Amino acid sequence: MTYVSLRGQATSTHDPHRALLAVSEAIVAHRDPQALFHELADRLQHVVHFDFVSLVIHEATDNTMRLHVLETCEPVLPGATIVLAVEEDPSGLVWQTQEPLIVSSEDELKRWPRLLEQVKPYGVQSLCWLPLTTSRRRMGALVFSSKRPSSYANSEMSFLQLVANQVAVAFENAEAFQEIQTLKDKLSKENAYLEEEIRTEHNFGDIVGNSAALRRVMKEVETVAPTGSTVLIRGETGTGKELVARALHERSPRHDRSFIKLNCAAIPTGLLESELFGHEKGAFTGAISQKIGRFELAHQGTLFLDEVGDIPAELQPKLLRVLQEQEFERLGGTKTIKVDVRLVAATHRDLAKMVTDGRFREDLYYRLNVFPVTLPALRDRSDDIPPLVRHFTQRFARRMGRRIETIPSAVMEALVRYYWPGNIRELQNVIERAVILTPGLSLQVPLSDLQSATAPAPAPTAAVTLADAEREHILGAILDAGWVLGGPKGAAARLGMNRSTLLWKMKKLGINRPE
Repeated sequence: MTYVSLRGQATSTHDPHRALLAVSEAIVAHRDPQALFHELADRLQHVVHFDFVSLVIHEATDNTMRLHVLETCEPVLPGATIVLAVEEDPSGLVWQTQEPLIVSSEDELKRWPRLLEQVKPYGVQSLCWLPLTTSRRRMGALVFSSKRPSSYANSEMSFLQLVANQVAVAFENAEAFQEIQTLKDKLSKENAYLEEEIRTEHNFGDIVGNSAALRRVMKEVETVAPTGSTVLIRGETGTGKELVARALHERSPRHDRSFIKLNCAAIPTGLLESELFGHEKGAFTGAISQKIGRFELAHQGTLFLDEVGDIPAELQPKLLRVLQEQEFERLGGTKTIKVDVRLVAATHRDLAKMVTDGRFREDLYYRLNVFPVTLPALRDRSDDIPPLVRHFTQRFARRMGRRIETIPSAVMEALVRYYWPGNIRELQNVIERAVILTPGLSLQVPLSDLQSATAPAPAPTAAVTLADAEREHILGAILDAGWVLGGPKGAAARLGMNRSTLLWKMKKLGINRPE
């Protein structure tokens, strides 16, 4: 249960009906709970004596009562929280029985020793509990507390219960308003995020290419997309990991919900937790308002975490928990938030080696690596370079109001031969610069820039034997054919050999179909 405590003092006696009207006016005037109860304390002190008035709300999640001191003239730390079980507080009894309760002395409080321990330092002698109930639910109790013994009598109960009924409606309305405001804020942030996504052109446009390596990747995406399983996309920088993540989202049952992305390497370590999980107002210096994190924004949708290998060690347990339990707390908050999020992660790092080196949690690695998808480097799918060149050329020409009709064969051959250490992102930048520099209808690419960069020399330990190369070639054809060996579309036909010959080579090279 939640206590909201405010201090007041009776000064005079007025007409109870006027006091009730004053309570109604305070309820209408305020939507913020803190302002509302400050005003109520001021109005009620004219008709009933109290040193504290408290609002107690039952917390169904853990069946407890929580005391939050919002305003007091006593030496109580603002924001302090006291947690008691329902059976340890009279408010729990009132909430359960829906009957008011009066305690006239400290001795009577000994029935609830945990509560007595909490209130004794403030000199509380007598208390009055009233059921706090609306037509929709039993909320808890309204509690008046006094430092004087025997401050409350049964004759006052009818009027105070009317007050409690109005306060219950007021608090329920304030809760509903806060919930609506939170949903509006979340919707506003989602809209702003989506508008930013619309304004920001995706790095590589649509997925372009028809090479065997790319077809294999897309087949894997189509296989895993409907399942909801976590996907880890691996590949060099610039290979299009975000684009594949988007394709996975669009082919999933969540395609009509949000696709939220976060580059873990682009956020300072100190702010990454707030970006992922959000924070409460006052959680740290500069936290002037509540912030909703990416996991909340992605509820019932897909969250894409790029460069997940850059998540610091201290945040990895929290990420593991949300993957396992689908719940978390905002930074500086105590409320557990449950979400339904499908996670797609990406990295260019070798996470397995990071685990061996002690730089990445092994259990988190296994949670991320449920279904790995490895993207080929551009140099390994050279068949896709010509269509990519044409795609980017027309895209940038339209954007700049240019007209480019031809791409010289010598230019295209040079682009196909180039090593492309920066992969598709580098190709995109080269074509954009070429379109800027092209004065006529034929694309002009500064080939000297490409010739200055050569493929790195392979390390001596990276030598590949003929048997290894043959094995990779045969295995690639088999995977492309979906492990169908015979027939016109089988792996044997793709390799130009008989099925029996393929079976013999598979046995020789140790290629076995996985279980």
